[in-house]
Amino acid sequence: MTNIAICGACGKMGRVINDIISNRSDCTVIAGIDKLAQAYADFPVVAKPTELPEKPDVIIDFSHPSSLDDLLEYSKTNAVPVVVATTGYTDEQIMKIKKAAESVPVFFTFNMSLGINLLAELAKKAAAVLGDQFDIEIIEKHHNQKIDAPSGTAIMLGDAVNSALDEKRGYVYDRHSVRAKRAKNEIGMHSVRGGTIVGEHEIIFAGRDEVVTLKHEAYSKSVFAVGSVNAAVFIKDKPAGLYTMNEMLSES
Repeated sequence: MTNIAICGACGKMGRVINDIISNRSDCTVIAGIDKLAQAYADFPVVAKPTELPEKPDVIIDFSHPSSLDDLLEYSKTNAVPVVVATTGYTDEQIMKIKKAAESVPVFFTFNMSLGINLLAELAKKAAAVLGDQFDIEIIEKHHNQKIDAPSGTAIMLGDAVNSALDEKRGYVYDRHSVRAKRAKNEIGMHSVRGGTIVGEHEIIFAGRDEVVTLKHEAYSKSVFAVGSVNAAVFIKDKPAGLYTMNEMLSES
């Protein structure tokens, strides 16, 4: 049994995670962490990690980047593995996450969806085959409440493509200010915000007289919740280190 604390417990994702766990037999929620500190289920909700009534086996974080420092400090001090699933981190914060992984197990990925991680692998294969003969554009769509753009997942997909091209291409986020032909050594990034779109990511490989498109659509936040819970169970007894979906899938 894996005893889990949910950071961001009172948010939409926190509640979905609790619902997912309540239907599993291999894990349970023993506490929540949220600045609102409002209990809504049969576990206590506290404002800060240091106020947890008991030590969890793992913390799943779906809160806000501002919670990162307190979360990592608690994790390191108490040797508690953490699944970092929040998005919108700065480069400096990502470095802190990687630094923490030197002393505790940290599961960190820009997207907890199994399908998205498969998409990244397919994108690598497509980039390796199509190479410099195709222009590459990434389009991501999310709901109108999402703050960061482009999404962390779009950047993850761009990095996957770039890894197959020996890091040859740079990202271009804005074209309207530059009147010039598209350069070959770039990956275009485009963000759409509207309605209640959970998440759509599309990678376009445009060549001469043909186009190859890879696409993933998420219809519910539960796909991310399921992935984070699987990650928590996976990382529970792991040694210190930085873990991603690749390590979890390789053991499946």
